[in-house]
Amino acid sequence: MQCCRIFSILTLTLISGAGVADETYTAPQTEWGVPDLQGVWNFSSNTPMQRPLQYGNRQFLNVAEIAELEARSKARDEASDAAIPGTGVDEAYNDFWIESAGLGQERLTSHIIYPGNGRLPALQENAYRPVLGQAPARPVRSALGVTFATDGPEDRPLSDRCITGFNAGPPVNPSFYNNNVQIVQNQGHVVILTEMVHDARIVPLDGRPHADEAIGLWSGDSRGHWEGDTLVVETRNFNGLTNSFSGLGSSENKLLVEKFTRVAVDRIDYEFTVIDPDTFMDQVVGLIPFYKVAGQVYEYACHEGNYGMVNILRGARVADQASNNE
Repeated sequence: MQCCRIFSILTLTLISGAGVADETYTAPQTEWGVPDLQGVWNFSSNTPMQRPLQYGNRQFLNVAEIAELEARSKARDEASDAAIPGTGVDEAYNDFWIESAGLGQERLTSHIIYPGNGRLPALQENAYRPVLGQAPARPVRSALGVTFATDGPEDRPLSDRCITGFNAGPPVNPSFYNNNVQIVQNQGHVVILTEMVHDARIVPLDGRPHADEAIGLWSGDSRGHWEGDTLVVETRNFNGLTNSFSGLGSSENKLLVEKFTRVAVDRIDYEFTVIDPDTFMDQVVGLIPFYKVAGQVYEYACHEGNYGMVNILRGARVADQASNNE
């Protein structure tokens, strides 16, 4: 596993998608003198990862655009409430189950802030590109999908198999629900626990080297350090059995740099940089505000090989039998 042709990491001066932080704010400190990031944080969002073309290089929505989006959202909610819910097992969740915008979040036009157009950079010629309507080649790398086959567990996305969560990353990615992360600190480690599939990354802060590059992990091998008031986590040694980012490429030679900066009593600015020259022609930088939650993260009891997978396959076999009897 070799990280080659690595781009130099961009240094950007960023304005938070949740509004400009109070420059006078000082984050609370742990007893060993670093910013206290501990607690449960929510990263729900209505903002798309990629910027719609009409916004060009504009990072923020204006007041009128925000009002228009809120009106559309309200109309959709009212239409959903008035509709008669379906009864089939293939019906989608209704709005009751779906998390949307973060608390008090002002709207970014996209979570991607570099490249400047807020969109994914061009792909390398041989990078994996899923084709709509076609089952992906084995092994399935996607965390989430709706066009996969039901012939065997190898044909199901990773979240169905309870290996990785569809929003857990890394990097985290706002999605339907369970957009919560819990951070626990001690002097030598930080634990980053995502609610979806209950995945915990234990990040050493003591300067130890990464694991041997031959050792590949689903969530990579993370090491952290402090740059001023910002926790920086560098992750490499992904196993290549996940996509690189946004359902594209392979993670095998990906380098991920995450930055956690507490900018208000109720907010952490989470910035991530995906550096993967095997997949993208340039790096990808994203910004997602985390908001403090007055609650706990309960175990998401999903594990590889649980009854959900058995029932998915059993249901497919019943459908096959019914089709054969017609």
